[in-house]
Amino acid sequence: MVNAHFSTKIPEEMSGWRLDKALAELFPDYSRARLQKWIKDGFVRVNAMPLRGKDKVQGGEDIEIIAQAEEEVTWEGQDLPILKILYEDKDIIVVNKDAGVVVHPGAGNPDKTLVNALLNHAPELAQLPRAGIIHRIDKDTSGILVVARSLPAHTSLVEQLQAREFKREYQAIVTGMMVAGGTVDAPMDRHPVHRTKMAVVAHGKPAVTHYRVMQRFRVHTLIRAILETGRTHQIRVHLSHVHYPLVGDPVYGGRLHIPPASSPELQEALRQFKRQALHAEKLGLIHPTQDEYMEWQVPIPADMQHLINLLSQDVKEHT
Repeated sequence: MVNAHFSTKIPEEMSGWRLDKALAELFPDYSRARLQKWIKDGFVRVNAMPLRGKDKVQGGEDIEIIAQAEEEVTWEGQDLPILKILYEDKDIIVVNKDAGVVVHPGAGNPDKTLVNALLNHAPELAQLPRAGIIHRIDKDTSGILVVARSLPAHTSLVEQLQAREFKREYQAIVTGMMVAGGTVDAPMDRHPVHRTKMAVVAHGKPAVTHYRVMQRFRVHTLIRAILETGRTHQIRVHLSHVHYPLVGDPVYGGRLHIPPASSPELQEALRQFKRQALHAEKLGLIHPTQDEYMEWQVPIPADMQHLINLLSQDVKEHT
């Protein structure tokens, strides 16, 4: 059993929401069923009073959860070569995740994940929700993640994330030549038919992605995407929604586009790029105990850089 003690305020924009829905948004580390059980068992206090899950909140209420959270699975530490630590202290660990590395154990990936490697390095993470993982990166996306190493650090980082105070910048290669940067402000949720996919839906959760052009190629563009929110598959879905899908994206990418009269090497590279061309390049946050802003940046991985080099060469050959 792991003690769960969290407190926060209901944001004003959640006025009119059911309590259980608001808590599911505010505490994404726990399933909605788990939160509903805590509400039913009286472990949730709203302005120091118990409420029902279906009761509506008005915004501004103080929320406190004091409960015993049963570990849903037993995750074991494993000595794996996948753990690349950029920074660590007693409160946080910042890692650079390679493409192809799964973050959490789950169906189809019971072990050999980033969490298994983290638990081997820092066994105390077993006492934290989701082993201290604050935010997720898809298996085939590379880049930076921060991990909380203590419960106070976890609480601070979750609050920063909910308040949209993390700085998260990505590089991506998209299909299509963008004229200029912009913002996609489009709510997201599960696809109404294909439940393993996410989609832009009218009554989804707020989702905002900013993007700007870094380099244009003949039929592709290298962009920098900045997350204001952090929905599952957000960049992938948003860019596909505005008709600039990520190169190599097996779910949202659409059909392959190859520049006309391009070199066999570029054609082969585009055909063989089997993951979304997305890299979490930069992460910034307020350190949970030192109260100072910290930022990390990692270079784009070799497979994306190789593709960028070939696309750049293709432009030179056709100008």
